[in-house]
Amino acid sequence: FLPLEGKGGNHLQTTGNAKKVEAEEEEVDIDLNAPETEKAALAIQGKFRRFQKRKKDSTS
Repeated sequence: FLPLEGKGGNHLQTTGNAKKVEAEEEEVDIDLNAPETEKAALAIQGKFRRFQKRKKDSTS
């Protein structure tokens, strides 16, 4: 990205030969077998399912 001239340098413009930024792998230190992890996953899944149901009900 290059700053545009005369715009205070706050605006960006893409160039055709801009290098792609490779996503770095982030190391996650979560014990997937811990009971707290399972509880958290179940809570998140439940909230997501309720969200999806409300979303579907409101569009019908």
